[in-house]
Amino acid sequence: MVARAVAAPLVIGLDVGATKILAGLVNRDGEVVAEHRVATPGASQEEALAEMDAAVEELLDDRVAAIGYGIPANLERGTSRILRATNMELAGIDLVSRSRERFGLPVGVENDGGVAALAEWKRGAGRGVANLVMLTLGTGVGGGIVIDDRLFRGWAELGHVVVQEGGLACPCGGRGHLEALASGQAADRVARELFGGNAGAHTLIREARRGDENAREALSSMGRTLGVAIGTLMNVFDPELVVIGGGFGMAAAELVLEPARESARAEAIPPGDETLRIVLAELHEEAGLVGAGLVGFEALDGVR
Repeated sequence: MVARAVAAPLVIGLDVGATKILAGLVNRDGEVVAEHRVATPGASQEEALAEMDAAVEELLDDRVAAIGYGIPANLERGTSRILRATNMELAGIDLVSRSRERFGLPVGVENDGGVAALAEWKRGAGRGVANLVMLTLGTGVGGGIVIDDRLFRGWAELGHVVVQEGGLACPCGGRGHLEALASGQAADRVARELFGGNAGAHTLIREARRGDENAREALSSMGRTLGVAIGTLMNVFDPELVVIGGGFGMAAAELVLEPARESARAEAIPPGDETLRIVLAELHEEAGLVGAGLVGFEALDGVR
């Protein structure tokens, strides 16, 4: 395998989500040189695994040295075994061993928020910092943490930071979590309340940009809630940088980030209130794919 790695400087990265699998050939610079996208089947674990296998096989050739997966799941520390996936039929499976046996290559698996944080740290907005927190605001809220130049490998369920005791129910079963109050699905809920029918997050953002005061206040409130979570994370991890990504986070940035900054500064312990830096992700939708590729290179290099 070592000889093959020298001759084959590419890995296959798979950004696995509840609705799609985005696979790609990724080089060490984090550049995606080929992509393959398929829908994620949700009927059974066997079908999901078969679709992931097919995505790998679509790109597999003699240049490929390793495989990396970004999975929306809780992973067992030390083994990376998938304990429970979010909105997918994957549970209790050792994907590393399974894929290594099937394809004969080094394999790495990481939580999807973790791979996004890894990508932004290594190749995006977080280049050059040693400590970083990333929040991905999509349908839900994920994220990852870099501490002292190392990606934190434990559970980093940042979307389930409690920001409102006894608040709205979260899909996980808890209450008042960040995901329940400042995410794409939260924006969908508010949009239906304000505009009815099939209104969603995109409606809320559009109407806010047009000047609708209720829409603007709703997004500002989400921003303040986001800031409470960021202030808490600042007090725990003292990151040099907080990166905001995800589809909803990027789309609503102009309406939520300034309220988030103000709220975070109010919550952060000095001097964190002055040193706080919140920036947008640079890699956009490719963060998960690039990060999965970097996880593949870590497996190749024996880092994990």
